[in-house]
Amino acid sequence: MEADKALEIVRLRLSKKRYQHSRQVADTAVQMAKKFGIDESQAYLAGLLHDYARDLPTVELLEIAEKNHLISHQVEREVPDLLHGPVGALLLEKDLALKDKAILTAIKHHTLGAVGMSDLEKIIFLADMIEPGRSYTGVAELRELALIDLDEAMLLGLESSIEHCLEAGKILHPETIEARNCFLQKVNISE
Repeated sequence: MEADKALEIVRLRLSKKRYQHSRQVADTAVQMAKKFGIDESQAYLAGLLHDYARDLPTVELLEIAEKNHLISHQVEREVPDLLHGPVGALLLEKDLALKDKAILTAIKHHTLGAVGMSDLEKIIFLADMIEPGRSYTGVAELRELALIDLDEAMLLGLESSIEHCLEAGKILHPETIEARNCFLQKVNISE
């Protein structure tokens, strides 16, 4: 898929605010890809398209996820927004014939994280958290770390997400906890 075509699709599909966010994620992903020697065009497209299904109504997200066996845990039925990554990847493949598995997997995992993430997946997960429009306690430290060590940044990013959920009284998804534990082990082994 050409970048110009993807940009137009996202512009027409998403709210103005989410479109701006997606552009900033794409730009941040390219900056990170340059730093870590990852394909910049893949990073740009994945960043731009990562929220493809984010503005779908909850009922539609659940319906698509149920029909296509995308629900991996009951938490997703209780917090359907968590499904926008897997549903987005599915729709991009089905409706727009996007075949790049690396991009689709990065989109699928950008919300919860996963065990065994590729560098592209890590970049999209982190770019979504650190793009210039994001403002929360700890984002400056995460931005710095994301340009130094992807695994350490993933650990910090996942822990930040978990802390946010705990403080807000939100349900934690087991996949995020597993991903955090995986990165904790990775970081501890490399120290």
